[in-house]
Amino acid sequence: MAAPHPPRTDDWWRDAVIYQVYPRSFADGDGDGTGDLAGVRARLPHLAELGVDALWFTPWYASPMVDGGYDVADYRAIDPAFGTLDEAEKLIAEAAELGLRVIVDIVPNHVSDQHVWFRQALAAGPGSPERERFHFRPGRGEHGELPPNDWPSQFSGNTWTRVPDGEWYLHLFTPEQPDLNWAHPDVRREHEDILRFWFARGVAGVRIDSAALLTKDPDLRDFTEGVDPHPYIDLDEIHDVYRSWRAVADEYGGVFVGEVWLPDAERFARYLRPDELHTAFNFNFLACPWDPDRLRRTIDDTLAEHAPVNAPATWVLCNHDVTRTATRYGREDTGFDFAKKRFGIPTDLELGTRRARAAALLTLALPGSVYLYQGEELGLPEADVPLDRVQDPMHFRSGGTDPGRDGCRVPLPWEAEAPSYGFGTHAGTEPWLPQPADWGRHAVDRQTADPGSMLALYRTALGVRRAEAALGDGPMRWLPSPEGVLAFARAEDLQCVVNLSGAPVDLPPHTEVLLSSEPLPADGSLPTDTAVWLRT
Repeated sequence: MAAPHPPRTDDWWRDAVIYQVYPRSFADGDGDGTGDLAGVRARLPHLAELGVDALWFTPWYASPMVDGGYDVADYRAIDPAFGTLDEAEKLIAEAAELGLRVIVDIVPNHVSDQHVWFRQALAAGPGSPERERFHFRPGRGEHGELPPNDWPSQFSGNTWTRVPDGEWYLHLFTPEQPDLNWAHPDVRREHEDILRFWFARGVAGVRIDSAALLTKDPDLRDFTEGVDPHPYIDLDEIHDVYRSWRAVADEYGGVFVGEVWLPDAERFARYLRPDELHTAFNFNFLACPWDPDRLRRTIDDTLAEHAPVNAPATWVLCNHDVTRTATRYGREDTGFDFAKKRFGIPTDLELGTRRARAAALLTLALPGSVYLYQGEELGLPEADVPLDRVQDPMHFRSGGTDPGRDGCRVPLPWEAEAPSYGFGTHAGTEPWLPQPADWGRHAVDRQTADPGSMLALYRTALGVRRAEAALGDGPMRWLPSPEGVLAFARAEDLQCVVNLSGAPVDLPPHTEVLLSSEPLPADGSLPTDTAVWLRT
């Protein structure tokens, strides 16, 4: 078992590498086809050897799993498919023994329609105190047959559902995910208690789902494109919520990372003020195409957004919602946009993988913290899930045009020759999502034996990053470079150079090559779609 490693800084979250675990697809410890906490506990040595600092778990709570666990029925209980609360506590403790912190996912915008509060609200009827915890309203039209307003959904489809007594309730996501009313004191108190519940069990931080959506216009006014303020995104009142949350986190030394999708840099930075969230996801970088000018501008904009509030940037290439990096970078359009997801987009996987290797070194050399989605260290591509096995509600609510997110959620391959590629423990049990026939070539055991594999690259890069004080949080400066090349310095003697041009370029003067994403030729050049870390 790998030895525990100490944090690089006291404020560990400022330069941590955080590994995202999607429990359903990580490892199946009880052999039922679904990943679980027992599977994670058995594979903790892999994560310690990889060299990450913390683990972020997408929701593991009791849930009907209509939306992959983001429809939470009970925040204080582990879903039986994943295990028990006792197992979660053991996992947190065992991870800590290896120097790995745990971050849990909180979904404050909505709950499951099976949550006790919503069941009580349905039973209590119109005008009841129980319904005030949600957004129940009479409909418009002569007989209340029309929804209360025209708000667009975060998924495709409607945002209002009518119940048998005639009232409608709001759900920005699926009908099974009713939105909470954050103007209600019960909602505020309950979530602060939930935070304490998990901090008291040793979690180091909380990731906040849909963090800019909680507060709603009290009059539920209609949505008009381009008219501010938006009726439910980024309302000023939301900052009162996070100030109260920060006080709770400070009691325990916990940290927050918010899922904040906002185009306005100034408003984005408000979430990172010293008395609110510690960090927020940088989705502009995730969605940025493999283009030198766009990447440089995105990096500059990100650092500029964070500078006024002295918050560290976060860098992420992929997560459980977006097309996997190796696939995306092999397409003609290398950016990411939910609206553009379609079936059958041609992909050059060899090219995409080469670029993903270079992007890994670029990302790990930038100032701040990095989030790594499970399977990225294996270079997994987006999997084609057969239509009759698709489960993601985004697919169904789009009328079948959006392939959904299942392709990046297919269970991991651990052993090339084992049943279900080592994901499960029972030979006759099929995983909850089917694994491609060639999944074994990406397996952990096969890549461990290959010094040129993606896994070897990530392990080496994370080791160098930990050993080099210049990497992680701190200053960076751009260096003069040929067209199509990104070059920047971290401290005086360490440089990252990435060639995104169509031809090889000469390496700058250096004393040592610390690491390169591809083998370097003897002529001292840097091939296209290749990154290198240099000592100068």
